[in-house]
Amino acid sequence: MLKPGTMAKRKRSEHYVNNKEFLAALIKYREDKEIAVLQDKPKPPIPRYIGECFLKIANHLSFKPNFVNYMFKEDMISDGIENCVQYIHNFNPEKSQNPFAYFTQIIHYAFLRRIQREKRQLEIKNKILEKSGYSEVFDDSNKIDGDNYSDYNQIKDAVHAKLRN
Repeated sequence: MLKPGTMAKRKRSEHYVNNKEFLAALIKYREDKEIAVLQDKPKPPIPRYIGECFLKIANHLSFKPNFVNYMFKEDMISDGIENCVQYIHNFNPEKSQNPFAYFTQIIHYAFLRRIQREKRQLEIKNKILEKSGYSEVFDDSNKIDGDNYSDYNQIKDAVHAKLRN
């Protein structure tokens, strides 16, 4: 219970990725990798903690307003994590003490590349529809498996409108 006239202290929110721990884990991984190379052993796997950090950063970034409404959000997250794993060796703790920012940028640009790739695929699909004509894709009888569907007509109308533009 609070005393009258006093305000509750707002608990400071914890960051979803602790930058100091993340940096320490990356430094340790870098050292382990260098030791393995010197001993002619295969590179060690990326520690689970680092992978979890990549996943948290990618998931959190996917909820930002400029990325939230894409249907291929899982692909964006996967691309971001893949790029982090691909470029983990480029992070240099001597140049930067902020791995969170470094990997957030990698994921951000991976998201943008996925969006561009998906837009190109959509343009290709639209060009195929334009060249082949909607009648190749849609039957003029307005029937799917013998049933009439109003959804089918809406889709057909949308394609028709797209072809007119």
